[in-house]
Amino acid sequence: MKTNNFFSLMKERNCNHKKLFLKKNNGDFIKYGQLYDISAKFANTLVNLGVVRGDRILVYAEKSVENLIVYLACLRAGFIYLPINPAYTQTELEYFIEDSLPKVIICSPNKEDTVKVIGEKFKVLAVETLGTDGKTGSFLEKAGKSSMDFADVICTKDDIAAIVYTSGTTGRSKGAMITHGNLYSNAMALCETWKFSQDDVLLHALPIFHVHGLFVATNVALVSGSSMIFLPAFDVDEIINHLSSATVMMGVPTFYTLLLQNTRLTRELVGYMRLFISGSAPLLAEIHRQWSERTGHQILERYGMTETGMIASNPYVEERVPGTVGFPLVGISLRIADQSSGNLLPDGEIGLIEVKGPNVFKGYWHMPEKTREDFREDNFFITGDLGFIDEREYLHIVGRQKDMIITCGLNVYPKEIEEKINGIAGVVESAIVGVPHKEFGEGVIGVVVVKKNVNLSEKEILIELKKELAQYKVPLKIIFVDMIPRNTMGKAQKSILRSSYNNLFI
Repeated sequence: MKTNNFFSLMKERNCNHKKLFLKKNNGDFIKYGQLYDISAKFANTLVNLGVVRGDRILVYAEKSVENLIVYLACLRAGFIYLPINPAYTQTELEYFIEDSLPKVIICSPNKEDTVKVIGEKFKVLAVETLGTDGKTGSFLEKAGKSSMDFADVICTKDDIAAIVYTSGTTGRSKGAMITHGNLYSNAMALCETWKFSQDDVLLHALPIFHVHGLFVATNVALVSGSSMIFLPAFDVDEIINHLSSATVMMGVPTFYTLLLQNTRLTRELVGYMRLFISGSAPLLAEIHRQWSERTGHQILERYGMTETGMIASNPYVEERVPGTVGFPLVGISLRIADQSSGNLLPDGEIGLIEVKGPNVFKGYWHMPEKTREDFREDNFFITGDLGFIDEREYLHIVGRQKDMIITCGLNVYPKEIEEKINGIAGVVESAIVGVPHKEFGEGVIGVVVVKKNVNLSEKEILIELKKELAQYKVPLKIIFVDMIPRNTMGKAQKSILRSSYNNLFI
């Protein structure tokens, strides 16, 4: 990679200023030439506020085109972009500000007063506002007076481009330092794997405070020179209205589940589409099957995480196997290691997934000990995910190491049981967790959602499971709920379930 920043490398690959970059759902559009000009104005605005190379810009604002361009402006200027979920509370926000010490905070107008109080506490240089209509906010007012002339700052591949905080389900959130080299290498690998070109139109309905919507979706569009239909959020009707104009959609499993409930989803509607991609959480095999039958398209599942970007993907041309995440991307090495010894395991055996490549992050912000703990001596990153490689070399994810249950001294992998329960007629979805048990160490419980008007008992589920699973894997208790708690990216929040039923067997 050249000694330059991600934005400049993207611009070198895509110099067609007249090409459509982005279209809003209200019909307004931005061409690549306008993108370059606006991002230059934004970069100059930040410089005028006193920001210098290496400073953090914390963005606590709703999804908007302008929010996205702030990210690009930071890349151009050598600043570090730090996206924060706008749904986070004041207490959560204060932690991120104290940890990252940003030079400037850009927030939604309705959060200005709260953010200014916290900003003053931690000596933030400036708090600016940014609305979602492309017109309101103090940042846009200042940008309107800024120059469109900006010389991109020279960065190396190892310079930090962004800090993205992990969800913090096992402790306090950690800031993953993502470099310019990480962004560029991963975007190029995905372009090759998913066959992106300037002819593509990406339907973008994901949030942009997360790796999926910000780095995967946006960066792939940028380096390929393709266009985007940019929706403020996921809305079934809006997605349906735009499917006939797009070629690719990236989503989480919830997107596909909800779309299948709409009768307007037909093969004719998606006739122009070439690819549906799913990630951030496991896709149920039943949803995969239903989508294929309804649309004629097989959803392509991939695997990644905050610290690594995308790691593996089902193939574009070859068979996409439900329940797997395919093969490592080009340039990425992947292996399975024993949880205790760290020794490498043969194909078919379950162990820790470890990965090495130009996609792997630089480390955790201000957490050198945690960084060292999560890397092997040969620089393989320990993902914390458990999986195995089958006889065809497809990678299977069986769950997080922290979600593995040890009952009576035996390992239980939740996904295996969840797949059995999800295959029972009338079940919508399930989650398997372990809770303290005075005799077994941990007791296995199943939290299950069933379809409306379906009568399914605990006894019926257990009978079916006992036919296919060893007794120690069969849940001691089935709990029926209306829904399983999930985060904004659709991942089941098993920590909440464990906490809710922590005293069940004590």
